[in-house]
Amino acid sequence: MSMIKLKSEDVGKGNLVLVNKRFEVKTATEELVPFSESFKNITLSREANSLLIRLLEDIGAGEGIVPVSGYRSFEEQADIYNTSLKENGSEYTKKYVAIPGASEHQTGLAIDLALNEGEIDFIRPRFPRFGICEKFRKAALDYGFIERYKEEKKTITKISGEEWHFRYVGFPHSKIIEIGGFCLEEYIEHLKDFAYPDKPLKSFGYAVYYIPRSGGETEIEAEGSFTVSGNNADGFILTVKENSL
Repeated sequence: MSMIKLKSEDVGKGNLVLVNKRFEVKTATEELVPFSESFKNITLSREANSLLIRLLEDIGAGEGIVPVSGYRSFEEQADIYNTSLKENGSEYTKKYVAIPGASEHQTGLAIDLALNEGEIDFIRPRFPRFGICEKFRKAALDYGFIERYKEEKKTITKISGEEWHFRYVGFPHSKIIEIGGFCLEEYIEHLKDFAYPDKPLKSFGYAVYYIPRSGGETEIEAEGSFTVSGNNADGFILTVKENSL
């Protein structure tokens, strides 16, 4: 059994952080790596990038899918936002570009992808729902990625549908989110019904718990194979692989 001590600021760290206008980025992932030798300027968290590369290899994507945008600093996001305001106007920008501080790209857990077909629109790259792109979309759940912004959820996410934007949340959360028909905002709220230590959400061989943040350090115990992530709002999510206990 391991004793885990979580500081108040840890609520903004981990694969399940919720980032939007209400809950802005508190910290980027601790370790960023280049997507590949060919795309050294595009970086992601080491864990997310490793699984993304494996996913692309496993579906035989080859050069059919290319990365467009990964991690962005606050300054980079501000430049993209302001440039879009000038070039595309306010209405377009509010639909497709998050304000600086509220962009998932600032976490190192989000990636924009495009079908490799010549000229690519940086803000709205084409990632159609057929062919290799749809093959990626369906397989992504098994590797911990979700299509983050769906058109039917825009009243909640405040972002219009973005078929090209994928977010790493880790497995089994990706599958639970898709099967439950959640967006990330809904899922983070849903998990509050599964309080540590007596009421886990059990799915796909994992037990998932919500732990509210306390005033000082938050202490929890766990054994076997597990991960802990802040939700960037008010608590932590403990994910335990059941057959490792």
